[in-house]
Amino acid sequence: MKLLEKIQQLPLGYSEVYYKNVKYGVTKSEFNQGKSYKIYAEALGGNNFISLNYYCTSQNEILKPCEMPKHKVIHFLENYTIKY
Repeated sequence: MKLLEKIQQLPLGYSEVYYKNVKYGVTKSEFNQGKSYKIYAEALGGNNFISLNYYCTSQNEILKPCEMPKHKVIHFLENYTIKY
């Protein structure tokens, strides 16, 4: 699944997901009519976090992690699960 599809699966505002069997609180904001996103996820009861911006331009999609390795952000997006 593409990263943009995983980002779009997250609801706007606050939600909770699981990643590596740890619950994360996730806040997703959408800008420019769905052409850019900000995501911040924090482990509940832990100290790990994920922070990123994602931009959709007319030519490509750009992932911008915030002060962390790109592979960490990609792994989170590819592997989180939403449990209802």
